[in-house]
Amino acid sequence: MGREHWKKIWVGSAGNMVEWFDWFVYASFATYFAGAFFPEGDDTAKLMNTAGIFAVGFFMRPVGGWLLGRVGDRKGRKAALTLTVTLMSASAVLIAVAPTYSFAGYGGAAVLLLARLLQGLSVGGEYAASATYLTEASAPEHRGFASSFQYVSMTAGQILGLGLLLVLQHTLSADALHAWGWRIPFVVGALGAAVVFYLRRNMLETEVYEETADSGVARGQQGTLKALWAHRREVFLVIALTMGGTVAYYTYTTYLTKYLSNSAGLPKQTATLVSFCALIVFACLQPLAGRLSDRIGRRPLLITFAVGSTLLTVPILTMLKHAGSFWPALGLSLLALLVVTGYTSINACVKAELFPTGIRALGVALPYAIANALFGGTAEYVALWFKDAGAESGFSWYVAGCAAVSLVVYLTMRETRDIDLGRVGAAGSALPGQGPGERPGQERDQLPVS
Repeated sequence: MGREHWKKIWVGSAGNMVEWFDWFVYASFATYFAGAFFPEGDDTAKLMNTAGIFAVGFFMRPVGGWLLGRVGDRKGRKAALTLTVTLMSASAVLIAVAPTYSFAGYGGAAVLLLARLLQGLSVGGEYAASATYLTEASAPEHRGFASSFQYVSMTAGQILGLGLLLVLQHTLSADALHAWGWRIPFVVGALGAAVVFYLRRNMLETEVYEETADSGVARGQQGTLKALWAHRREVFLVIALTMGGTVAYYTYTTYLTKYLSNSAGLPKQTATLVSFCALIVFACLQPLAGRLSDRIGRRPLLITFAVGSTLLTVPILTMLKHAGSFWPALGLSLLALLVVTGYTSINACVKAELFPTGIRALGVALPYAIANALFGGTAEYVALWFKDAGAESGFSWYVAGCAAVSLVVYLTMRETRDIDLGRVGAAGSALPGQGPGERPGQERDQLPVS
């Protein structure tokens, strides 16, 4: 891959990193600000309140997926990407200045809720816009590799958030972190979003979009629900194939730190360090798995993830609860994230490869956001609900069951690696002239980003 391709990957994923930094620092710092917005009570109840607001953000993601997916299909990928980072910046500022319960009662929680709604709108569109951009801007033989940077950037955002948490834990007292230190990452996120806004204003559209923006849909129907309904089979396919992956991903990333400290009994600093180190390795695995999918196809990786998650989730979470120290917890976390890599590294390009250009952004955004609202966003709350009910092990079986459902889908879906994005026709299949095993031409050059 040349310099211009790397530049496109950087610009397409940098904003994603900032978006997910803001999205995940809410979860990472929740143990410090949970008491600031809610009256006194037991720690689990406070975490359930903040987790509930976290989940509400996910329920706005389908709205954001529809709104920003429509923008991406009708106005272009650049317009959608610029709008998403603007919304995320606004939400970060709101959280940074939100008043506490002692100052404004439940008014602070209301501001927190509004900010999470804006974040939900933003992330609901960001995933599809960046996934579509990275997939379309890549040479056909590198789509899996390039789109894997979607989760590299997502994970990098979380690593930065956890890294900042580690720094603050070692430089501020626990009282200072609970009082005001938790606001710092949201200020950092707002500043980062401003930088990315400038970068995205100078990016160019993908050649696939400029040449085939109306492919696969009636003229003037780009980004509409009517056009999406014509591809309803792919819509339900995206929901089903996302189900197991998103639950597993949020279990071993967003919820892991809380699980290690609240259930396994590790100190907060140790739990944070375990997540930090595991996520660094996880980020490095994504391009390797993406490259592998370009060689052997997407389905083998998805099937490997689903089988591993179905069989290993219960023993991994059970042993994590009794890990007791840093190294056993890190080893088990790495094993879990290695399994999850089979999904995270390629799910973005798989979804983009299912839809024609004129409905691709909405086709990726809306069903993915629905699946995340139903399964990903509620994972942490469901886990805490099981814990509060005295049946914490039930959550492990829930995660394994979701993976088993997705496994059925992976075993029956078609391979998408060889689809030509510019020639995807009705129902997401190749147009006449392209056989199911035919590799797309490699002569098409993509526009550079300046």
